[in-house]
Amino acid sequence: MKITLLLVGKTAFPYINEGISLYEKRLSFYVNYSKIEIPELKGVSAMSQGQIKEKEGELILKNIKPSDEVILLDERGNLYTSEDWARHLEKKIVYGGKDIVFVIGGAYGFSSQVYKRANGMLSLSKMTFSHQIIRVIFLEQLYRAFTIIKGEPYHHR
Repeated sequence: MKITLLLVGKTAFPYINEGISLYEKRLSFYVNYSKIEIPELKGVSAMSQGQIKEKEGELILKNIKPSDEVILLDERGNLYTSEDWARHLEKKIVYGGKDIVFVIGGAYGFSSQVYKRANGMLSLSKMTFSHQIIRVIFLEQLYRAFTIIKGEPYHHR
C-alpha cells in the first residue's frame, strides 16, 4: 500500500517546504509515501475560475490510477478528531488494500469531474486555510495518525 499526496502547484513558501520536508521524512518510517506536484497553469489571467478548475482537474485525473482510492481535502469533507482519523486511516490500510491518493487542489478547488472520481473527502477544520498551508497541516496530521496507530507518544492525550 502506498500513500501519495497530489498537489496543484509548487509550494511557494520556504517555511512551508521546511514543514513538508520534516513530516515527509518522518512518514517514511511508517508508509511508502510519495508526493506529486502538478505545475501551475500558465496564462490563467484570461481564464475564469471554472476554466481553471477544469484544466487543473484534467491534470489531477491524469495522475490517478483507476485502482487508487482518491480522497480530496475539501472544506465540505468529513471532520475527525485526531484519534478518529487514525482509526479511519488504519481501517483503510488494513481492509482497503488500495493505494490512497490525497489531493489538495488549487486556489479555486476542484472540478466536477474530480469530485465524481473521488472516493471521499476530508476536511481538517471548519476554518478555511490556503491551499499552501494546508499541505503541512495535512502531513502533520497524517504523521500523527501513524503515531497513534503505532501507540507512540507523539500524540498526548
